[in-house]
Amino acid sequence: MEIGQQLEQFGLEGKKADVYLASLELGSATVIEIARKAGIKRTTCYDILLDLMESSLIYETTKGKKRLFIADNPEKIQKKIQEKEKLFSEILPFLKSMHNVSGTKPKIHFYEGLEGIKEAYNDPLKYSGEFFAFGSEDIIKIVGNEWMEQFIKNRIKKRIPVYTILPQTDYTQQKLLERDPLQLRATKLINKNKYPFSIEIDIYGHSKISLISAKEKLGIIIESSEIHNTLKAIFQLIWDNLPEIKIK
Repeated sequence: MEIGQQLEQFGLEGKKADVYLASLELGSATVIEIARKAGIKRTTCYDILLDLMESSLIYETTKGKKRLFIADNPEKIQKKIQEKEKLFSEILPFLKSMHNVSGTKPKIHFYEGLEGIKEAYNDPLKYSGEFFAFGSEDIIKIVGNEWMEQFIKNRIKKRIPVYTILPQTDYTQQKLLERDPLQLRATKLINKNKYPFSIEIDIYGHSKISLISAKEKLGIIIESSEIHNTLKAIFQLIWDNLPEIKIK
């Protein structure tokens, strides 16, 4: 590899390397002399000299009425490289913390509109085993009773039990609780005025969580073992401290 090509690796691309090498060889020279040595036009050479001056690789002096340009010590290039390496070393820990090496960064998917909500709501049925839910009646209001009944039938068919924490309302007390055994559901209730759940949070699979907002017509599915396990532990903590409900 020629010296000009090697210098390109250090930021002296194209004709910059030619102008720098010409200046280095001439010692001190006018723009015309440098342009002739580098084999380029005077105007082009002058523009490049200005760029090199900004990089502190060329400096200007005068001799009588002549403007002379002198290449600075080549060690300046090495020093600039060392400065960049030092700067990169300082930010390297931050960059490494952002690097998703293992592919375990949370995956997040957004679903909008009524159909998006239904898709997010149905996602737990793709996984076997129980799931846990902080429920909201607002979901029923937007998807409709018929759709919700079909969802429950599909869940029962797949033999997927659910543990759910719901706001205490006439609907949950009079229509839902009595069907818990038949619908593979265990329910505990909370004070709807003190703890007004307006979204549904489902925790399922080995690493998935869905957050569904009926009012915003938005569903979000997060795939993350860390978030999943923490929310499941929070659910269990609340569940363990709520009273059992006796079904008449």
